[in-house]
Formats: sequence, structure tokens, C-alpha cells
Amino acid sequence: MNIARILAAATFCAAAAQPALADSYPTRPITIVIGSSAGSTTDGLARAIGQEITAETKVPVIVDNKAGASGGIAAQAAARAPADGYTLFITTNTTQAANPHLFRKLAYDPVKDFTPVGALVKGYLLLVTHPNVKAQNVAELVAAAKKQPLTFGAGSSSARVASELFQQMTQTRLTYVPYKANPQAIVDLVGGQIDMMIVDLTTSLPQVKAGKLKALGVSSAKRSPLAPDVPTIAEAGLPGYEISYWNAVYAPAGTPAPVVQRINELMQRALATENVRRFVEHNGMEPFTSTPVELASFQAAEYKRWGSVIKAAGIEPE
Repeated sequence: MNIARILAAATFCAAAAQPALADSYPTRPITIVIGSSAGSTTDGLARAIGQEITAETKVPVIVDNKAGASGGIAAQAAARAPADGYTLFITTNTTQAANPHLFRKLAYDPVKDFTPVGALVKGYLLLVTHPNVKAQNVAELVAAAKKQPLTFGAGSSSARVASELFQQMTQTRLTYVPYKANPQAIVDLVGGQIDMMIVDLTTSLPQVKAGKLKALGVSSAKRSPLAPDVPTIAEAGLPGYEISYWNAVYAPAGTPAPVVQRINELMQRALATENVRRFVEHNGMEPFTSTPVELASFQAAEYKRWGSVIKAAGIEPE
């Protein structure tokens, strides 16, 4: 048999093996890498989805928290994992759309290093302050910031850009305090080390309900059913202000297409369960599913959108 026939036979065998691989997937534990700490929205979402995948497949799902570098540590680890479907990356617009505009150099490529699997959810943010900040609404917060510079914390690009955009639109000057993850920043906000945040409801709303923080507005176009008494930031005195974040799942580049499709199906079925639906609703998010091709297209559009927002906010790459 000549070389051409050997190569043709090998190609045929590989193609024939892919559907069989997808049919048997998964046969061993799956690791979901995330770029935030325990207690974050992405962490809770990954664990809820993982629990449902385990219930369906009887295969353990492990959530591996790698906080730091605005998700960059996790992205690099996931990108370098074997492309076999057993290491997945549940992440946000932070790593896949915003970081390229926030950092001069990244240890990963958000497009070349990953295979899109599917979108999961969209969510919105809550503007919260420490009780000592003398402001009961957005207009008073703007006035307070113009009298004396306030500090804001952020452990993700969504939280950072949301506050930078607020600063740009209100012509105020806020001092940015970086954190590895938003839950850590919330701890310092409750303790009075920083003045304010615009951050996901998962980490902020419980502290508001406990009376430890003040909620002045939500970043969505309409009020959140989780906090119906809190106005939108736009209606509270900053017309046109709106910002959201999203979660999606990726696999390392080169993961076989049939396996990617199988993972997409498992993820979508998990999102349809009562357990995951309840988590999504209770954390101020909404389902946002897609095919792998649709996610690739959406990510490309988001790359441009976040680049525009970051440029408009006057943020220079670090």
C-alpha cells in the first residue's frame, strides 16, 4: 500500500471514529475551569450546570477555580488543556471580548486558542455603595463624587468597565482598586475599604438585603424582578446608561466537532432543568443559548462592542 492510500485510510478511520467518540462521551470526569473565585456568579452557574450533567451522565464534573488576571490565568490553563472535551472553560465577556482591549499582552488568544461550544446566559449589574457614602440615589452619588473622589473596586472587566463608563458619562473621577475576583471586592466594600461597585447581583444583592450595602440602580434597560424597588441607573438620573455581561462555554481549540456538539446538547439540557433555571432567575440573569457557530459570531460582535465601550471610557491598556 502506498503512502497516499495509507493517509487516505487513516483519514477515513479518524472521521469514522469521531461520531463514535461523541456517542460515548463522557466516560470520565469533566473539569470546568472558571476565572473567578467561589461565590461568584460564574462559579455558581458552573456548579449548577455540572450537577445536572452529572445527574444525566453519571460522570463527575469538577469546577476548577483559577481567579486572577481578569480571568487570564484560567483562560491560559484551559487553552493549554488537551482538546478532548474533558476540560471546558465557562467564562464571560471579560476573557473573550474585553481583555484584548484592556491588556497590551495576553497569555492566550480568545479566538485562536478556543473552540466555541455555546452561549449560556446574559446578566446585569447592580450599583452599590457603602452606607457611609452620603448618597441615596444616582444624582446624589454623582454630586458626592464631584466633591470628593470616590473609590470603586472590580474583579472583572464587566465590573470595571461599568464603573469606568459611569465615570465617563457623569464626568466624575473615580479611583480604581483592582481585585482578583468580585466577591473579594464586595468584602472590602462591606468593610468600608472602598466606596462603590457596579457588579453582578449574585455577589451584591445579598449584602443589600442584609443592610450592609445600599443599592442605587441596576444596569439593565428595565428594573430587575429581584429588586423591583431599585430603579435602573438610566431612570435614576443617567439616561442612556446600560451594560450587561454574558457567560458561555468553550473548549480548547481542536476539540472534535461531534464532541463539541455533544457538550452543547448537555449544556442546553442542563439549562432547561428546574435547578439551573432557578439559579439563573435568582441571580438576575436570563437564558441565552446558541450553537457553536452562533457563539463564534456573537463573540466577534462583542469584541467590537467592548472595544468601543472601553475606548469611550478612556481606559488605556495595561
